[in-house]
Amino acid sequence: MENELSDPLHRPLCVDMDGTLLRTDALHEAIWTYLRSNPLRICKVFFWMLFGRSVFKDEIFSRVSLKIDTLPVNEMVLEFITREKERGRMLILATASPAVIAQKVAKRFLIFDEVLATDRNKNLKGINKATALVERFGIRAFDYIGDSAADMHVWEQAHTAHCVGTLPKNKLSDTVYRGEDFPVITKSRIAELLRAIRVHQWVKNLLVFIPAMMAHSIIEPIVFYDATRAFFAFSFTASAVYVLNDLVDIDSDRVHQSKYRRPFASGSLPLWFGFLLIPFLLSVAVLFSPLQPDFLIVLLGYFLLTTCYSFILKRIVLLDIFTLASLYTIRIFAGSVATFTPVSPWLLAFSVFIFLSLACVKRASEIYNLRKTLGSETKLTGRGYRLTDFDQISRFGSTSGYLAVLVLALYISSTDVRQFYSSEQALWFVCPVFLYWISRVWLLTARGELHEDPIVFALKDPTSYVVGVLCLAILFIAL
Repeated sequence: MENELSDPLHRPLCVDMDGTLLRTDALHEAIWTYLRSNPLRICKVFFWMLFGRSVFKDEIFSRVSLKIDTLPVNEMVLEFITREKERGRMLILATASPAVIAQKVAKRFLIFDEVLATDRNKNLKGINKATALVERFGIRAFDYIGDSAADMHVWEQAHTAHCVGTLPKNKLSDTVYRGEDFPVITKSRIAELLRAIRVHQWVKNLLVFIPAMMAHSIIEPIVFYDATRAFFAFSFTASAVYVLNDLVDIDSDRVHQSKYRRPFASGSLPLWFGFLLIPFLLSVAVLFSPLQPDFLIVLLGYFLLTTCYSFILKRIVLLDIFTLASLYTIRIFAGSVATFTPVSPWLLAFSVFIFLSLACVKRASEIYNLRKTLGSETKLTGRGYRLTDFDQISRFGSTSGYLAVLVLALYISSTDVRQFYSSEQALWFVCPVFLYWISRVWLLTARGELHEDPIVFALKDPTSYVVGVLCLAILFIAL
């Protein structure tokens, strides 16, 4: 018997599920799925916890339907166990998740010979899992792939230990062999964190500087200081909302052609990390906020509106676009409040039209990209639009963009402009430059060559930088 067990083919390979085969935890996924539709259910969640982990899992999983086929997979582990299966080895899925979920996961891959999972009476984790495997196969008669400290009990009873992540050598007894290890992720956690909070999107919050810049008071130290604090307050608040939005959209992101790479959708950052990250970012935002009650009210309104957008408004046709546009305008209003600089009606009117145009660009680009791969009558997942709405959204957006240029032209021809510019006639050159840029944006959108976010596109587009430099040069001349 000992000689037989020395051959790996005679030892079953037992595979953990959460954090090992899957790059996520099914329990966390289930809890979030349950709370996402109604956050007030958190009271029930805490109540079920009082009856023990097994009962808690049973209550949660009996009330949700996870999309098993879209859960992120550790490809290195899957490739290894598939190779072992092809060699004729017996595969066991041994998990602390309930049997109903484990069976669905096993059915997804069709390579497991047996499933051992949690039932209502016993949570199959740690020492309980070790005991169950020893009873089933015997001591040192199986190999095991796990990922967490709770798996130490199982590894100590196994013949060979495989680890997802880093397992210190001195943590195992000499009787346990070290098998192949699998890195948790190939990307830096810091890099993934920066991706999750969308640092590159902070450029949108430069809009808080616009009121002071248009009033030519930005060079005053106290004004610049207050505007800078407002910038960081909005940036951290926006990042908190981005994390929340990614958690809310996690199911649709996983079936999207590019969004499936996002940190939470791909499993490179765990869900629990996102839940802790949101209050942390909001706390930092409050610390950066200018010490003005009015600004805090605007910031709170921005957060509530973006939260409503994440849960409700983005699923309502057209209202989602108008909400996106208003979020840009709120940044300008916040800059006005933070620096005690009045916002002119001209600036507000221009903001309404140009940001509505850019919001339409974002939605039209999303529709175009999906239209290339899906049928023309298919609706967007999590949205109220049809793929046939591309042309109409484009008309809304391009018209709004040209109206923004019209507002700019009316401002240049008004008497208000003379109090800030000595050569106001030079400002007329801004109009054709801006007309070229907005026309080019919509032409690229119609061709499907634009990133879904126009701000990200502008940051990577050399032509946009040339247009920006030209506009600044014209303003300098007009001054």
